Amino acid sequence: MVIASREVQMLTDLELMAHLYRRAGFGATRDELDAALARGYEATVDELVHPERVKPLDHWLMWRYYVDIKELKQSECGEAYFVYRMINSPRPLEEKLTLFFHGLFATAWSKVAITKTLCNQLDMFRENCLGDYRTLLVKMARDPTMIFWLDNQMNTNEAPNENFGRELLELFSMGIGNYSERDVKECARAFTGWGLENTIPGVQPFGRFDWQYRFWPERHDYGEKTFLGETGTFDGEDVIEIIVRQPATARFVAAKLYDFFVSDTPDETAIGELAEVFMQTDGNLRAMMKHLFLADWFRSDQAYYAKVKGGVEHVVSVARLVGDFGEPAWGINSLALECMYVGQQLLNPPSVEGWHTGTEWIDTGILVERINFAAAQVGDVSKPGIRRIVERLRSRRDLSPEQLVDGCLELIGPLRVLDRNRSSLIRHAEEGGPVRWEDDPVAAEQRVGEMLQVIVATREYQFA
Repeated sequence: MVIASREVQMLTDLELMAHLYRRAGFGATRDELDAALARGYEATVDELVHPERVKPLDHWLMWRYYVDIKELKQSECGEAYFVYRMINSPRPLEEKLTLFFHGLFATAWSKVAITKTLCNQLDMFRENCLGDYRTLLVKMARDPTMIFWLDNQMNTNEAPNENFGRELLELFSMGIGNYSERDVKECARAFTGWGLENTIPGVQPFGRFDWQYRFWPERHDYGEKTFLGETGTFDGEDVIEIIVRQPATARFVAAKLYDFFVSDTPDETAIGELAEVFMQTDGNLRAMMKHLFLADWFRSDQAYYAKVKGGVEHVVSVARLVGDFGEPAWGINSLALECMYVGQQLLNPPSVEGWHTGTEWIDTGILVERINFAAAQVGDVSKPGIRRIVERLRSRRDLSPEQLVDGCLELIGPLRVLDRNRSSLIRHAEEGGPVRWEDDPVAAEQRVGEMLQVIVATREYQFA
C-alpha cells in the first residue's frame, strides 16, 4: 500500500537521511539526523553497514538492573531484552537485520518454550547478519532452536524427516517452483544426524538449560545423493553450498530484502540488481545492503514512506522518538508487550512463514491500538524526546497555526503529508489560534503535544 496520487518530488537532504534511518534502524532524533547530515549520506551508509566499527551496547548495564532479563526464565523477558536493544543499540542496522532474520527464519516460543535458546538464536543473527548467506544458512541449520522447531533432531538415516529440508528450500532460500520433491528428500538425507546434545530435563534455580547442537555420526546417511542436478555423498554443508550457487536463491534473498527495507510493492528491476550483487559477491549481505541504501530507487521519492511499519517498528520508533528507556527504567516489559498488542509478538511468530507484511499489519482493531499507543506517548510533554521538540519550537518564538503544524511535521519526521491532510491539521490548529509562549507556557507546550497526537493519527504516520 502506497500513498496514492502524489507528485514525484526530490527528497531534501534531511528527508533522505530520516528515510535512511527509518529503514536501516528505527528512526532517529533530530540531533542524530543533524550529526549524520554533517557526515554526509555515503559516509553514514558506510558506518551503518560496518557496525563492528562501533562500540556495542553495554548489556551488562541492562542485566544489572533487569535481573529477570538476565535470567530469561519467561518469554516476556526475552521480548523486553530485544526491545531494549532495538531502542538503544548504537548499531541500528545490526538490530534491524536481526529482526528481519527473526521473521525470515521464524521460530517461536509456542513450541520451543526456552527463552535463552531463542535469544541465543538472535545473537547468532547479530553476529552473521552482514556476512555471507552461506555461513548464515549453515549457522541456522545448526541452531538448536531451528533444529527443534523443525524436528531435525528426529531426522535419521533410518527414518528421514523432511520438515527442515523442505522449509530450507521453500522458505529460507529458493522458493516454491525451483526444486523437486526428490530434491526435498535428498536434502533431508543430507541433514540426517544434525541434532541436539542430550538435553537436561527440569528447571535449575536460574532458569532452564539452553540446548546445544550435536552431530550424531551414527544417525547420518553417508550414501550418494542427487540434489539440484548434482550427485555426491553430500552432507548439509554441501547442500547449502549448492543452494547458494542457484540464481533462484539470489533472487529470493533480494526480494525479501527489498520487501523489508524498501517497499511493499515489488520492483523487478531493483530486485534484479540486488540479486546480481548476491551472485557477484558470493552471497555477501553487507554488499547487498550497501548497494540497496545507495541505489537511486531507494533514495527516490517513490520509496519514501512506501512501507507500512511493522508492529515492532512502530512501537520501537515511537519509544525512540519520545526518548523512553534510553537507560534501564521500570516498564520495559510492558513496552515489549505492546508489540504483541499491535500484532507482532517477538520470539513468537505465528508460523514457520513468520509475519506477513504490508497492509496485513493493519486491521481496524490494530490500527486503533497503534494510534492510541503513539498518541499517549507523544502527548506526554514531560518525556525527554518531546521536551526536545518543544524546546526547538519554543526557540522559534510565537507560532501561527501553520507554523505549528509544519514545525511538528518537521520534527516528528520530517513527515510529508498530502496537501489535504496538511490543510486539515492547520484547520485543527486554527481552533486554538497562535501559540504564544510567553502568555501561557504550559498551554503552549500542551498545544504542541496535542498537535503531535493528531499527526500520529494520520495515514502517513503509519508508513516507514
